[in-house]
Amino acid sequence: MNWMKYRWIYLLISGIVISVGVFSLISWGLRLGVDFTGGSNLEYQFSKNISTEDASKQIEDLGINVTSVQTTGVKSYLFKLPSITQDDEEKIQNKLKESNNIDITLLRFENVGPTIGPELIKKTIYALIISAGAILLWVAYQFKSVKFGTSAVLAMFHDSLVLIGLFALFGHIWKAEIDFLFVTAMLTILSFSVHDTIVVYDRIRESQRKAGGNLLDLANHALTQTMVRSLNNSFTIIFMLTALILLGGTTVKWFAVALFVGTVSGTYSSPFVAVPLLVTWDEIEKKVKSIKSLRKKS
Repeated sequence: MNWMKYRWIYLLISGIVISVGVFSLISWGLRLGVDFTGGSNLEYQFSKNISTEDASKQIEDLGINVTSVQTTGVKSYLFKLPSITQDDEEKIQNKLKESNNIDITLLRFENVGPTIGPELIKKTIYALIISAGAILLWVAYQFKSVKFGTSAVLAMFHDSLVLIGLFALFGHIWKAEIDFLFVTAMLTILSFSVHDTIVVYDRIRESQRKAGGNLLDLANHALTQTMVRSLNNSFTIIFMLTALILLGGTTVKWFAVALFVGTVSGTYSSPFVAVPLLVTWDEIEKKVKSIKSLRKKS
């Protein structure tokens, strides 16, 4: 199948999605969670087990956003909230008592600073730059061409832009927040994206060694061989994440959504961003060499 015949359409789709994300980032920015801004930890001991979903909704009815809820022991729950006052804590406790008809003991109430500070963010950015450089050099070395390494890293950054941009949009529409779990999800999908790209590149290299030929035909052949495998692998992850989004509760919902977006983007970018970039670069390189050769002859 001639996959590369439509490569400009693939790149156009990516461009549209990234443009929407960039517009969302510029217009509304990212909604930062407690991990970035600081907030309050509120731990209660209840007289009986409760639904964390119902408890979160009851607190949010007071106009206080619930970032996450964790079970810390038998009938003990830790609520992470934006910074609240003592009066807010009393309102929350009374609301939970009345709504659930239970006795409540306050175990802990503390206002805390951000766990992800500017220094950690700076180090994370440095780590991403170093890892991207290492991936570029390693892939370029293994495939004997900087084209392969650069295209793989560009596809990786494509997935980052898609995820960050869409979360800016989700934050505006559905109040999705960026927290430590989001950072974890982003780093996870970057690894997934590069892994899938390497599989396609490796098939191109194998075909080149065995039969030779131009890169365009080799890319089409490699995608035909690996497409079903990639889709099957990705769908098993997507089905699991869909179940987690629908049934996992509020504490892991946006973490699962981030992984879902990253998985879909990574599955798309490997064959439809990394490979078209590689083929396009190769064609431009050949045209430039051809023009130089003609100029020398003339």
